[in-house]
Amino acid sequence: MVLDPDFRAALQAAFGPGDPFEQVMALDGEVVRAVDGRRTFRFELGGLTYFAKVHTGMPWGRILRKLSQFRVPVLGAEPEWRAIHRLQALGIPTTPPVAFGLRRGLNPARERSFVITRDLGRTRTLEQECLRWPEHPPAFRFKLALIREVARIARALHEDGMNHRDFYLCHFRLDLNQDEAAVLSGARPPRLHLMDLHRVQRHKQLPERARVKDIGGLYFSALDIGLTRRDILRFMRAYQGLTLRQTLAAHGRFWQQVAERARWQYRREHGKAPKAPPL
Repeated sequence: MVLDPDFRAALQAAFGPGDPFEQVMALDGEVVRAVDGRRTFRFELGGLTYFAKVHTGMPWGRILRKLSQFRVPVLGAEPEWRAIHRLQALGIPTTPPVAFGLRRGLNPARERSFVITRDLGRTRTLEQECLRWPEHPPAFRFKLALIREVARIARALHEDGMNHRDFYLCHFRLDLNQDEAAVLSGARPPRLHLMDLHRVQRHKQLPERARVKDIGGLYFSALDIGLTRRDILRFMRAYQGLTLRQTLAAHGRFWQQVAERARWQYRREHGKAPKAPPL
C-alpha cells in the first residue's frame, strides 16, 4: 500500500488508529460512476478534495462474458496506478496520485483495491469545451494550440507502447486554474490532463489496431464540434511528426482506417452518418 504522508495524516486524524486500507475502503462521498464492481466518488478529507476509485471485484459471469467478447476485464486499481506514474514520466499531465492499495485473495473476482488522486480544481472536459464551438467558434490560436497538444499527448502515449482504450474528448480536462480568458484566447498555452486511465494497456510494440481504435475514438468524439479539413490535417501532421505529404504517403491507409472506425462508431451511437469533412 502507498499513502502520501499528508493524506495518511488526514486519514488518521479522521479515523484514528486502525488499518488504513479498511479506512480508505470505508470512505464515501459524491458518486460519479458505479459499474462492474468499480465505484468512483469525490470526497473531502482534511480540508482537501480528492477522487477515489474503489474496486471490489467483478462477478465471474461478467469476467467470462468480457473474455468471450475479446475484451480485457479491469479487475483492480493497479493498472491505473501504474499508468498515472508512467504518464507523469512522459510529461503527460494527469491526476496527481496520493494513495494506492491492493488486497488479493484466492478468488481474483473478489480482489479489493483503490487509487486516490487529488482534485484538479477548476477544469472543464474538452467535450464540454468543444461542443460549444459550432455556435461559439474559439479563438484560432486557442484551437490550434489545443489540436497540437492533443496530438502531442496521443503521440507520446503511443510511442511509449500505451493505448488508452477510452480515448475521447471527455477524458481530457482543460486546466482553468490560470487566467481562463488568457487560456481561451490563446495568450496562454492550454494545459490538458488525460484522465480515466483504468483501461490503459502497455505493449512492447503497440499494435496498429490499438492505435486505430484510440485515434478513431478521438475522431468520433470530435465529429460534431465543427472541425474543418485543415484542422484535421493539422492534427495528422502533429501526430505523425511529418509533413503532410510524408504523412499521406507513408500513413494514408492508417488514416483511412481511423476515419472508417470513427464513422462506424458514430452510426452505431447515433443511428446516422456524421456530417464531417473527409480525411
